[in-house]
Amino acid sequence: MKISFDVQLLMNGEKTGIGWCADNILRNVPHTQGNMYQLNCFSLRCNKEQLQNIEVYSQWGYYIKKCPWFYNTIYRLLSVFFYIPYQLFFGDDSDITMFFNYIVPPGVKGKKVVMIYDMVYKVYPETMRKRTLYMLNKSLIKSCNRADKIITISEFSKQEIIKCLGIEKDKIVVMPVGVDTSIYHPYYKEEEICNVTEKYKLPREYMLYLGTLEPRKNLERLIQAYSLLKKEIPCVPKLVMAGGKGWMYEGIFETVKALQIEKDIIFTGYIKPEDSPILMRGAKMFLFPSLYEGFGMPPLEAMACGTPVLVSNAASLPEVVGDAGLQVDPFSIDDIKNGIKLLIEDENKRSELSLKGIERAKLFTWDKSVEIVQKVFEEIQ
Repeated sequence: MKISFDVQLLMNGEKTGIGWCADNILRNVPHTQGNMYQLNCFSLRCNKEQLQNIEVYSQWGYYIKKCPWFYNTIYRLLSVFFYIPYQLFFGDDSDITMFFNYIVPPGVKGKKVVMIYDMVYKVYPETMRKRTLYMLNKSLIKSCNRADKIITISEFSKQEIIKCLGIEKDKIVVMPVGVDTSIYHPYYKEEEICNVTEKYKLPREYMLYLGTLEPRKNLERLIQAYSLLKKEIPCVPKLVMAGGKGWMYEGIFETVKALQIEKDIIFTGYIKPEDSPILMRGAKMFLFPSLYEGFGMPPLEAMACGTPVLVSNAASLPEVVGDAGLQVDPFSIDDIKNGIKLLIEDENKRSELSLKGIERAKLFTWDKSVEIVQKVFEEIQ
């Protein structure tokens, strides 16, 4: 049997949540003797670094199938309006092809599996790039109809897909994501933490948000809550906002400037993957009051590091953190402020959440995730 994976999203070296999900699945899927495993990608005008981001997976036994004569972006756009078969670029001999990024294009031979992570484009369309919103509105229902199985990452997202798209529940499989506890753990030494904080010019005591800078992460309210808290506790630790710029991020910087707290909030930009767990471990607390998540990997990773976590009580986040994180109303600046204040002032609460977080994170492993993927393959083959 030949199993293929569309890995175009992994061309970008700076992975976000979807990219890390795809990466961990590919590195953990067991390769059954007699099967062939292939990665598909368009490579026209890709630079050396982008190609290396894909070729690295050959060490796990994947054959890399490149299309060097057509552009990915042009194909994705044209295939929304015209029937341009995927098999024209990547052959017709795959028994199963898995797509990690919402869309199954037309003309894919064999069985098709697609990952759909959330319904943010339906629930919070104002937080999306206009181009992405347009493409999803034009293509996602067609994609679901083409797929033999849909994999999503939380029970919350499954119910959202059913509600928003009218997909039959039996077609959707829930695969919670995992956390690699060989990387995300509470055992980093003080020297390692100091080296990373010095690298990013951070103080030793700080509160951390780590993720993309974009509207649905609710960062403007977080900043406003921090500003209110600073008036009550002048010596409150600095707020570190780590992560690359996504889209519609200008308001985040404008809020900081308007509140005149530029010296108290530190923007690091994209964090190297090897530094993320150490940065999480070194934080006094991890703050993630997002409006909408399909799962929420960063809080899970922070919990695995033993860092107390504050999350919103919305979307999938209660499903992920359970009672191992402090939950707040993401629409209430006062509630966010009071949650942070509680964690600053109550050392016992921080210790309790730290221990609970470590234990809860153990429930989420990539081995469990890929077992679910394997069962999907077995069911549809």
